[in-house]
Amino acid sequence: MMRALHSSARERGLVMLALLIALVLASIALLAGLDVWALEKQRRQEEELLFVGNQYRLAIQRYYLVGRTLPGTIDDLLEDKRFAVPLHHLRRAYPDPITGNNDWQFLLDGGRIYGVYSKSERVPIKRANFTHQYAFFANAQAYSDWKFFYPPPGWRTNATTGAPLTSSTSSPFIDTPISPRP
Repeated sequence: MMRALHSSARERGLVMLALLIALVLASIALLAGLDVWALEKQRRQEEELLFVGNQYRLAIQRYYLVGRTLPGTIDDLLEDKRFAVPLHHLRRAYPDPITGNNDWQFLLDGGRIYGVYSKSERVPIKRANFTHQYAFFANAQAYSDWKFFYPPPGWRTNATTGAPLTSSTSSPFIDTPISPRP
């Protein structure tokens, strides 16, 4: 009788140990799955950032090409009231896919917007295979280095980054004036 009680307690102990090991293994698998999910989520956010940033760049370009001036606000891109029939260069004010907020940082020249970028300091996953226009993103240390801009004709740009040259000593404009559209 004692032997039977001792044997069943031992079996219960082994079953508990097996359950504990299974629980640990399931937790490890779940954590690995969460890492994969987080990585995939970040990749989707990067793709969306490339799309949305390019939408802003194209809207700034369209705004400039129809009126030869850069927008002062994002609202100018949403509804360009410089004409009798307002133009819509941007469909909507897209939030920053990385931060999830509408908290874009602006590249400004004289109070006019020529580009946008994320304020996120997270490190990007994507390091290669950018389009030619965004090839300089490969050297980015953070998403805030992914700058989406339109340099109007006549602007000097950095040969390495493609970014307009702006500093206290030089204007992004070439010294020759841009002739207005006829």
